[in-house]
Amino acid sequence: MAIEVNGKTYETDEEGYLANLNEWDEDVAKAMAEADGAELTDAHWEVINFLREYYDEYQIAPAVRVLTKAIGKKLGKEKGNSKYLYELFPYGPAKQACKYAGLPKPTGCV
Repeated sequence: MAIEVNGKTYETDEEGYLANLNEWDEDVAKAMAEADGAELTDAHWEVINFLREYYDEYQIAPAVRVLTKAIGKKLGKEKGNSKYLYELFPYGPAKQACKYAGLPKPTGCV
C-alpha cells in the first residue's frame, strides 16, 4: 500500500503506517490525518513531536499507558491522561498518534 503526498509516493503497511520512518515529514502527517477526517492542531503536534523524540531516544513506540505517563511528566498532568489523549486521537492515542508521527505501530496495539 502507499499514500501520495505532494506528488511523492510513500510506502505504507496494510494499516497505513509508513514503511520507512525516515521519509516522514509534517505534510505526510497532515495527509494521514486528512484521510482520517482529522485536522492537526498545536495540541496534536505537541503529542506527535513528543512521540518522535521518545522514539529517537528509546527506539520503540510507547504503548498507551507508557505514553500517558511520559506525557504527564513532560507536558503536565492535564495532558498526561487518557481522556485528553483520546479527545485528540479518538482511534487510540498510541496507535493513531504513532501513525501520524511516522512511527511503527506500538507493541501491544491490536
